[in-house]
This record gives sequence, structure tokens and C-alpha cells, in this order.
Amino acid sequence: MAITTNIKVFFGETGNIARFTGRFFSTGLKPRFEIRELLSQCYIIGYKSLPLIALTGFIMGLVLTMQLRPSLVDYGVESQLPVMVGIAIVREIGPVITALIFAGKIASSIGAELGSMKVTEQIDAMEVSGTNPFKYLVATRVLATTLMLPVLTVMGDAISLFGAYLGVNIKSVTSFKLFFTQVFHSLSFGDVSPAFFKTFFFGFAVGVIGCYKGYNSSKGTRGVGSSANSAVVLSSVLIFIIDLLAVQLTDLLGLN
Repeated sequence: MAITTNIKVFFGETGNIARFTGRFFSTGLKPRFEIRELLSQCYIIGYKSLPLIALTGFIMGLVLTMQLRPSLVDYGVESQLPVMVGIAIVREIGPVITALIFAGKIASSIGAELGSMKVTEQIDAMEVSGTNPFKYLVATRVLATTLMLPVLTVMGDAISLFGAYLGVNIKSVTSFKLFFTQVFHSLSFGDVSPAFFKTFFFGFAVGVIGCYKGYNSSKGTRGVGSSANSAVVLSSVLIFIIDLLAVQLTDLLGLN
């Protein structure tokens, strides 16, 4: 009975998220657009997340380089270290790690913010005053996460590669020009484009889940905490699922 109940809850939640997403496309993308609120959310979600993304990317590039070096030295291919690090960061590690850090910061923030507004009846007050809360609160945040995560990923990749460059120079000497020449010569269109475009879907998933959990929060302050926590967990799982589907699709298209 417990398994049956969990299955019903799973499919019920999946259906509710699908309806919420459909409402975003049917309602949130129609005029009148909340441009000022959208720009405000882009600043909050994008610009204010940059320091955390930059720190994570720098450490990731530095540590990855230091961990790969001993194995490459054993096989006598230490010169290929920039190539391996560059491909690993740009194709997979950079987008996924950035998306997970983004989900931990933004999904929880959106879930807690909208959850607090829900339980204190601020959303109901917006409806009474004639403002469409779905367009103002949900559509702007989903669009901001969708647009800002690709930008943060590009910046995170660049900072991560710089960290990798410093990691290479800890035990050897490689010029800045030589390092990045090796990295960019090893990358192709099939490496860069799928990794970039899937970040739009990562950002969309983070925005939708964060808004859904917060917008449908209940049970007072305890529900707000639950919404923030479940938003992070579910959006992180969706990131891995989308990444798996993206890898399968690029493999079918021959881009791997």
C-alpha cells in the first residue's frame, strides 16, 4: 500500500508540475510583460550569483588539473593536460556543476520567497489589487533563470579554465597563450554548442521548480522551509535527467 501511495503521489506531483509549466507558456508569455521586474530578477539571480559561481569554477579547474596530472605523468602524456581539462570543463563538468550550484542558491531562494508570500497571503492581496501574481512573480523569475544560467555557465567555464591554467603552472611552466591555444584547438562545435544550449533547459527547470514549490506552499512557516528544501532536491534531480537526455540526443545526432 505504501508503494502504491508513493506512486500516486509521484504521478500527481508530475501532473501538477506539467500544468504549472503549461500555465507559464499560456499565461506568462503573453502581454503585458513585467519588464522592470524581469530586469530586477536578472540582476538578483544573475549578477548576485556570479561570485559564488566564480569561486566554485576557479576551485573546480584548479583541483581537476592537480588531480589529473599524476595519472597523465605516469603515462607520459602530461602535455595533453590542457586538452583534457578543457574538454572536460566545457562539455560536462562546467555546465552541470554551475547548474547545481545555481539550483542550490536560486531554487531555494525562490521557493522560500514565494512560499513566504503565499502563507502570508501576499499573493492573494496582489490578485485583489488587480495585479496578475503569476505573471509578476512566476514568469519573470522563470525567464530570468532561463536567461542568466547560460551566461553564468560561460563565465564559470572561463574562470574554471583560468584556474586550470594556474594548476598547470604549479609544477611546470606553460605560457598563457600556449595553454589556451591547446584548449581551444581541441574544442569543436559539437563540444561547445550542446553544452551551452542545455543550460537554457537547466535554468528553465530551476525556475519552474522553485516557483512551483513556493507558489503552492502551505502549512505555515514549516511549509516554507519544506518548499525551499524540496525545490533544491527536485531541480537538482531534473538537471541530471536533462543532462542524460542531452547526452543521448547529441550522441544520436553524431555531435559527441
